[in-house]
Amino acid sequence: MSDLNDPHHDQFLRLFAEHGPALRTFARSLLPSHGDASEVMQDVAVVLWQKFGEFDSARDFRKWAFGVVRFEVLTFLRDKARDRHVFDNELVNRLADDASAAGTRHEVQREALEGCLQKLPKQQRALVLAAYSKGTRMDELAARRGQTAMSLYKMLHRIRRTLLECVRRAVAREELA
Repeated sequence: MSDLNDPHHDQFLRLFAEHGPALRTFARSLLPSHGDASEVMQDVAVVLWQKFGEFDSARDFRKWAFGVVRFEVLTFLRDKARDRHVFDNELVNRLADDASAAGTRHEVQREALEGCLQKLPKQQRALVLAAYSKGTRMDELAARRGQTAMSLYKMLHRIRRTLLECVRRAVAREELA
């Protein structure tokens, strides 16, 4: 472990603190995400410290450090390209398109469900909202309503089937429009 009172340590910290933001900006300009840039900058800091003993103080630290950043970015990208879990652009675009379509489909279904809930008789709507409120226990809800838990489950099942059919019809109408 290095002596923290070593003048090299102080000199390195001062230079790194002075040029760190520029080094980070440079790394970020070469990489696709902030997370990747942060990961590379951790490696850069280690390499700069390990090689600082070889650094000639008559040279420009910034230029030297930029060279290290460039090398570490290239190493990172090379290693990332070998990772079988990195998707190619075509797959990423297909996944993004699918996610967008699913989001739209879910929004249409959610809006249809809201409309179908409004069509339910007031007592059924209140029951559904009570049953699916956070922290609701079915046995307690059944007891408050003066019925068995099994009869409550059967009633909710019938209401859910009604809602499902209503949502399917509404979505089909939306798709035709």
